[in-house]
Amino acid sequence: MTQAGTLYVVATPIGNLGDLSARAREVLAAVDAICAEDTRHTRQLLAQTGIERPLLALHEHNEEDVAWKLVERLRAGETLALVSDAGTPLVSDPGYRLVREVRAAGLKVSPVPGACAAIAALSVAGIPSDRFCFEGFLPAKASGRREKLTALSGESRTMVFYESAHRIEESLADMAAAFGGGREAVVARELTKLFETVLGDTLDELIGKIAADDNQRKGEFVVVVRGCEDDTEARLLEGQRLYAKLAEHLKPSLAAKLAADISGAPRKALYGGGE
Repeated sequence: MTQAGTLYVVATPIGNLGDLSARAREVLAAVDAICAEDTRHTRQLLAQTGIERPLLALHEHNEEDVAWKLVERLRAGETLALVSDAGTPLVSDPGYRLVREVRAAGLKVSPVPGACAAIAALSVAGIPSDRFCFEGFLPAKASGRREKLTALSGESRTMVFYESAHRIEESLADMAAAFGGGREAVVARELTKLFETVLGDTLDELIGKIAADDNQRKGEFVVVVRGCEDDTEARLLEGQRLYAKLAEHLKPSLAAKLAADISGAPRKALYGGGE
């Protein structure tokens, strides 16, 4: 049963239709309307499950404009559901602005949990999962992507990324450059779908495997990368990142001193010159 004035955040399958929970079906069939990232995609999902409900477009380009209208509908006693194209809404998808507005209005937001590609990949990666960070999609431009990865080079937690087919090779190469080609990683492709594959190896080895197989460059990807295991390595990587930035504006010796003081890395490892 649904409760009047409530926004239900409903997870939908990332591939296998069987992953749509019984509760999700019940909620989607009962609400007054469903807010969808792509109404065409969601209409197909509803048709496959025999559900007919009104659909409202809610995406990154209109969310701020329509959020208040949806709040008013909830205030009037309607029930609404929020879905994304696949998986759990708000995880690298629109929706947080609407959720924030609904909560600020004192109305209820209720989760209907289910599939999430990031968690699904982490669960089969065999890489430490007690502490992890979700980074979503990296910047599309090479310069922005490399800068982001360099900033993460000293991260000790396992890192989870989303990536598209046309950038997977470039992103893995940039990860190898930032983290080292020997860093352990897993590439999970087309999770829960017919051609699902999960490849685990070093970044260098994964680059070779994907380059050698056209099929491994198709579909949707989640990349799980092990964090720095050694505190010394993490401090050095962070020191190198800071030094590179500071050296753009300061003398190398001063940049090295400041980077070493902040990161805890040895100054001589950052800059070998004299005072």
